[in-house]
Parts: sequence; structure tokens; C-alpha cells
Amino acid sequence: MSLIVKSSSLHGAGVYTTAPIRKGERVLEYTGPRMRKEESDGLYADNEVTYLFTMDDTDIVIDGFGMAAFVNHSCDPNCESDQFGDQIWIVALRDIQSGEELTYDYCLWDGEPGDEAPCYCGAKNCRGTMYSEEEVARQKKLLSQKTKKQKAAKKKRGRRKAAAA
Repeated sequence: MSLIVKSSSLHGAGVYTTAPIRKGERVLEYTGPRMRKEESDGLYADNEVTYLFTMDDTDIVIDGFGMAAFVNHSCDPNCESDQFGDQIWIVALRDIQSGEELTYDYCLWDGEPGDEAPCYCGAKNCRGTMYSEEEVARQKKLLSQKTKKQKAAKKKRGRRKAAAA
């Protein structure tokens, strides 16, 4: 595969193809040290950027080390990530022309309510975040529950103050 890493308008550096790629083609393997999820917790707590990739239905995380770690997120990607056995590959969703930047939807899923993972892809269908639609809904639900609990606690404190007066 003819790929290069160079400056990207999406985020710092990106991966570009120097030759056409056909739809369905495995483009690039996501490589790096493997560890259990517990080992990766907090590994990059002080860093804004991480390259951790969780394997489907396992307790294994890949700490991105190779060129695939430079493939940027887009809400309208030309690639997707897919697992084949114990390997993660970036696979072309459509025919990709020479010179195009490779992108896939990160579909982040492990955020805390109020955490931001802003997306600047500029796609017409941009969600404004790299979190998956399901994760956005989950975070909104958790934030709503937290807000309700805070309002109930505030109301209870107000009743106590009124009773004491």
C-alpha cells in the first residue's frame, strides 16, 4: 500500500494514499503493544491525545504505535475500522482516489458526562463530537439524572432551612 503521513487540515498529521484504493480493501493494520483494559486505565490521564483501541468483545487494548494511529476521525469517513481475528484493520468504505486523506469514525464510547471530544471534520453530517451517537445519548441521560438529583438535593436543603426558621 502506498501511504504517507503528512500535515492534515483535520488534525495535525494524517495518513494519505498515493495510489487509488478499492472499496473493501484492507488498507492499514492498527498495531502496537497489547494490554488488558485495566492496565490501560489512566495510562494517558495527563495527555490530551491517546491512541488506545479496544478490541471487540475482549479485554484487550492496543496502544497505537504505527501509521494507523495517524488516521484521523471524520463523521463522513472513507474508511472504517474492523476486527479480523486478533487484528484491527482500517478498511476502505468506498473507492478512494490517490491523494485523499484516510479517515474513519472513531465512535468513542467511554466518556464521562460533560467530557468533550470535539470534532472539527467539517462534514455536512458532523455531530460536533467524536463520541458515537449512542455514547452522546448515554452521556445526556447520565447528565440529566445528575441534574435531577442536584435539584432534588437543593430543594430538600431549602425545605430544611424553611423548617428551621
